[in-house]
Amino acid sequence: MEENNEKADIPEEFEHTHSSDMWSIFKIMGEFVDGYDKLFKVGPCISMFGSARTIEGDEYYEMARYVAKEITQRGFGVLTGGGPGIMKAANQGAQEGNGKSVGLGITLPHEQGMNSYVDKDYTIDFNYFFVRKVMFMKYAQGFIVFPGGFGTLDELFEALTLIQTKKASRFPVILIGKKYWGGLIDWIKTTMVKNGTISREDVDLFTLTDDPDEAIERIDNFYKVHNLATNF
Repeated sequence: MEENNEKADIPEEFEHTHSSDMWSIFKIMGEFVDGYDKLFKVGPCISMFGSARTIEGDEYYEMARYVAKEITQRGFGVLTGGGPGIMKAANQGAQEGNGKSVGLGITLPHEQGMNSYVDKDYTIDFNYFFVRKVMFMKYAQGFIVFPGGFGTLDELFEALTLIQTKKASRFPVILIGKKYWGGLIDWIKTTMVKNGTISREDVDLFTLTDDPDEAIERIDNFYKVHNLATNF
């Protein structure tokens, strides 16, 4: 059978897409270089996540603010997505504790921009979610996760996956809010473990609590026996 070596017809729109894709590689590289350079200079941080829709005065807003302030007293910076809600609360607490308040912003059509409590020297804006997630993971010495939506879940399960597969070093992952997270955790234990899609030991990769002081204590205790280092 004669082999057909003719070049396939490529639609003009695809040609344009290919060219754009090649240039986007340099944009992606630039974001990685900028993020690595700035965050390396910040030093050890705790990443704090949660809903952008949580309002000031809400129980979880005030809890995040308190936790962030206390974290800075342990020598950590506070790393957030730089937006409103829980992110704003965490950055506010970091400033009140005279600690480093870092914001990793993302360019979105409906986003309100960086909150006013992020230090100007520790502000980085990203176009790509995946680059931003690498920064959260690489430079975090712990995750503290408050009630949130799809983005919060994305960041939480990214961390658990990388720790589970040993692509990242083990670090504390703490969920705050038993009432909010309880149904999800029950499902993980009764459905995922029961069906063998995760191991029983994988449930130990995170802690669920209502006590902000327990979250802080777990990070303290972890680093009494582990060295501070980037995660990969």
